[in-house]
Amino acid sequence: MSEQDNPLVSIQFGAFHWARRRFESSNNSSHPLNPGLLYGQYYLSGAFAGVANSVISGPIEHVRIRLQTQPHGAARLYNGPIDCVRKLSAHGGVLRGLYRGEAVTILREAQAYGMWFLTFEYLMNADAARNKIKREEVSSLKVAAYGGLAGEALWLASYPFDVVKSKMQSDGFGDKMRYKSMSDCFKQTWRGEGARGFWKGIGPTLLRAMPVSAGTFAVVEATMRALN
Repeated sequence: MSEQDNPLVSIQFGAFHWARRRFESSNNSSHPLNPGLLYGQYYLSGAFAGVANSVISGPIEHVRIRLQTQPHGAARLYNGPIDCVRKLSAHGGVLRGLYRGEAVTILREAQAYGMWFLTFEYLMNADAARNKIKREEVSSLKVAAYGGLAGEALWLASYPFDVVKSKMQSDGFGDKMRYKSMSDCFKQTWRGEGARGFWKGIGPTLLRAMPVSAGTFAVVEATMRALN
């Protein structure tokens, strides 16, 4: 997941608010007295943002994984990101090479960002209703706290998809390929490691997610309040 990368944050929030406005417009036409979004619509808006994000995050993370897991020294496979992109694209073309694991990436991003935005909006709206204040009056400290909790929800909802994506994107090519497809990777992981195989490394991921997500929402919310 790349929620901390500035260009991707722009895509995530831009796509979310585009979808959100489409739902608000539709709700205003069908329910003019209560045009607010349903929580299912918050989730779908976030899922749309995730799908839009996956177009760029998929190949970026694939290249990152290849560079991080390649051998060192004389056995080095790639001489940098550009060389990695070129060599990955040579294995079955751009879609089957560079975009390997894109199907599970789309599922991961949709689920992750659907839950990310849903959790944050729910906590913000619940706080405003509980304290009888406007949403923009929720304190910055609470915004950060709710953003941090949203980051935890993001990973808890999508981590098994991320494990499968990482396995597929670090897998070999040709005769060295271990996983034939996303479903095959799920099956082999389950047979070999059971449910625990889908949650390896979740602890450090959750520890890192809270401050990163808290900072992201705090900055975005402060910016939007300043612009308004």
